[in-house]
Amino acid sequence: MGVLDGLVAVVTGGGSGIGQAACLTFLREGASVGALDLSPGTFDSEMVLPVKADVSDQKAMDDAMAAVAEKFGGIDILINNAGISAVGSVEENSDEEWARVLDVNVIGIVRGSKAALPYLRRSSNGAIVNTSSIAATAGLVKRALYSASKGAVHALTLAMAADLVSDGIRVNMVAPGTADTPWVARLLARTTDPEEERRKLEARQPMGRLVSADEVAAAMLYLVGPAAGATTGMSLAVDGGMSGLRLVR
Repeated sequence: MGVLDGLVAVVTGGGSGIGQAACLTFLREGASVGALDLSPGTFDSEMVLPVKADVSDQKAMDDAMAAVAEKFGGIDILINNAGISAVGSVEENSDEEWARVLDVNVIGIVRGSKAALPYLRRSSNGAIVNTSSIAATAGLVKRALYSASKGAVHALTLAMAADLVSDGIRVNMVAPGTADTPWVARLLARTTDPEEERRKLEARQPMGRLVSADEVAAAMLYLVGPAAGATTGMSLAVDGGMSGLRLVR
């Protein structure tokens, strides 16, 4: 018996990294899963429906949610995980890049939620988890645009929780530190010394290592599961202690 037996979850950005880990974690816990992504990949289970979908396109999100609901009989859980990164100070990102990152990271959550809410309102286990970041609340070097987008996700999550609590839908967020994902690997690959940059990322997290995608997925599982039935409007940090610990080295 899994904690999500009989429930249906949709994960945006479900084709790799944290999103893929969430899909697999939910599947192991008994859920049927819709994996939405530009490249959703394949899963070795009939209980996963990969759907090619772009969070920057409302119709695509509407169609994707409808496909998942038709396949599995509804939607109970939404994980708004799709996102893109940006590196640079406030002087270094173009207006076009600002528009693109905010469109995907913030308005993408709005689109996914709009598309899923008609189904979530019919569920007796409605839950949404948005992927925020340590960058929402900690000043990080060369992350002005990315931090602004995740700060908006933090505020948006609180507002959504207030709006939807009367519908019986809980809305929370996870705030990962730097996670060991293909996304981070691509960022490191752009640097002149990827190994040294990885060492720096590991050193800034008090536990001395990167967060794993499975650890973030486990936090998502808790927030959508019955053990968190009285939890809404909260941010769960999965950051190796980065947000709260100040160690003397």
